[in-house]
Amino acid sequence: INNMTGILNPQAVVQSLPIIEGMSIADFGAGSGFFSLALAHSLNNNGRVIALDASEKALDALNARAKLEKVSTIIETITANLEKPRGSKLNNGSVDMVLASNILFETKNKEAILKEAKRILKDTGYLVIIDWKPDKLPQSDLLYPLSSEEAKDLVKSLGFTFKEEIFVSDTHYCLVFTK
Repeated sequence: INNMTGILNPQAVVQSLPIIEGMSIADFGAGSGFFSLALAHSLNNNGRVIALDASEKALDALNARAKLEKVSTIIETITANLEKPRGSKLNNGSVDMVLASNILFETKNKEAILKEAKRILKDTGYLVIIDWKPDKLPQSDLLYPLSSEEAKDLVKSLGFTFKEEIFVSDTHYCLVFTK
């Protein structure tokens, strides 16, 4: 599962998202920065990327890469349990976009993560979900994949508005919602 670089091109994905310089973007399940770094570059050092992950080791690796790529000034890392209420430790309505990539298929408690995203998003904010197409997941034991239709239904049930689906790869879908 960790070999996602061959499947998804983070730069291309980020270019297709409604990102404007100066934005504040939370990357849920950032890991070692697969998307965080591309997001930071897309902001041209004008804005903020908050990389959240349960793994401190992964975030340490992200911080090291951010320094090498000269985007460490706009990337902030937070060790977080996004399945807990207020787990991101961010303020209500404090970010313009939440990117939740390859995180929902790993948890039963998808709703908690999505509610946390909603809490921290500004009223004009975007929620972007990138996840595995269930039939493309290399191995789905102990995992909880959901189809793009299931994801749309779940997110809409929490009060979001579906905006568009962006093609990102044969293995993943990308859904954009507004709050």
